[in-house]
Amino acid sequence: MSELTHFNEQGRAKMVDVSDKAVTTRTAIATSSIRVNAAIHVQITDGTNKKGDVFAVAQVAAIMAAKNTASLIPMCHPIPLTGVNVHFDWHINEADNLYEIHIQAEVKTKGVTGVEMEALTAASAAALTIYDMCKAAGKEMVIGPTMLMKKTGGKNGDFERTTE
Repeated sequence: MSELTHFNEQGRAKMVDVSDKAVTTRTAIATSSIRVNAAIHVQITDGTNKKGDVFAVAQVAAIMAAKNTASLIPMCHPIPLTGVNVHFDWHINEADNLYEIHIQAEVKTKGVTGVEMEALTAASAAALTIYDMCKAAGKEMVIGPTMLMKKTGGKNGDFERTTE
């Protein structure tokens, strides 16, 4: 078990000092999902949602969220991102009337700290944006799970989730 690093000698919160860490290429992939009803599925796929192109807006929201993670999560460092990419895939089971959008956010940087929080924030913001844009057609949508799938770079090495 690794030592918690976000506390000072008085037991109070601090931002970790990363000034002596090596600059490396770092990537992270996070996923989330949102279950929607059939009417919402039709609105998104047919482009008939009254608020506009749901995936286009969610993609921009995810990119903006990744870029602003340090403003949302108190102990995150502001990081110059070198890339953010978001994908949406439908997983449909019409027999059970289940429609699920899987969201994958990949974030990259070349720096001294990782981008896991940026990827998780991007995936979460995309799901929340889809909810916001579609809530008029049904508020029973369910978001999650949201999780880190993979990270590369840094002192702690690589990570890849083997199960969901």
